[in-house]
Amino acid sequence: MARHAIIIGANGQIGRATGERLLHAGWAVTCVQRGDPLPDLIALGANSIRIDRNEPGALRSCVGSGADAVIDTIAYDENHARQLLEIQDVVGQFSVISTASVYAEFPVPVPETQATTLAGPQDYSTNKVALENTLLEHARVPVSLIRPCAIYGPSSRLPREWWFVKRYLDGRTRVPLKFEESIFHNSATPNIAAVIEAALETSFRGPLNAADPTTPNVREIAAIIARGLNWNCEFVTVPNDETMDGVGMTPWSNVDNIVVDMRAAAQIGYKPVTDYASYAPEVCRWLIDATRGRDWHELFPVFARVYPDVFDYAAEDSVL
Repeated sequence: MARHAIIIGANGQIGRATGERLLHAGWAVTCVQRGDPLPDLIALGANSIRIDRNEPGALRSCVGSGADAVIDTIAYDENHARQLLEIQDVVGQFSVISTASVYAEFPVPVPETQATTLAGPQDYSTNKVALENTLLEHARVPVSLIRPCAIYGPSSRLPREWWFVKRYLDGRTRVPLKFEESIFHNSATPNIAAVIEAALETSFRGPLNAADPTTPNVREIAAIIARGLNWNCEFVTVPNDETMDGVGMTPWSNVDNIVVDMRAAAQIGYKPVTDYASYAPEVCRWLIDATRGRDWHELFPVFARVYPDVFDYAAEDSVL
């Protein structure tokens, strides 16, 4: 009998990639989400359940008599951790998406043994630490805590590549770049899915970084995207200061480099399946198709919230 995995948040970018990988590996997959399931996962043989996880007993009802694994791609805080703990009596193991932003400091590269920030309700990172700590302290079954960095893949609601793709669609031929040598380690969703599968196969307990085998900087990311789009544009270096109202600040532009150590995942059998130069052009094509005739603010609400003023072309033209 095929092993059974339940994916919470299966219609998101990580759920999509993980569902595809497990289905191809012979798992039976049940997709759990509030909205509509992804047609490509249903076509591959997945089942689907629509629930609101925050309703009392919702997760218990979809797990039923049990599952070999529950993959939670949208768990956010201590409350979500306790929801998972309530069903651990009928679950073989959990794999839960956390974030590399839980680390308190960022040596290059960051190992999983690096100390995390404090837990609490203050922000995204502190909530994720509370999620992790609660699971590690109270889970009686294996729990792998997956820590990706700059996630990219189809079905994203925060597609960083949109920073470049919209400029391409808008006919911009000169694009400013700030902190162009900085590195924010990318995490392709197929690679995250491969880390999850390795964790499930080994019943891994604890945190695991999940990122690509390559670490392109901002200038290299810009070149990869431009090449993939056949976009003839000039990338213009602007000073790394705070006097230009954010002009040239891409979603990868940081004062400090963020690179995670992938040796722990490799030790349990993880092998990357793609890299940024190979996969980013596919993501850019998805962005173009997805936004054709639609309001991008509705498609990418998290991007719109996190980066509200990044398409101020008047400010860019003034600087350029």
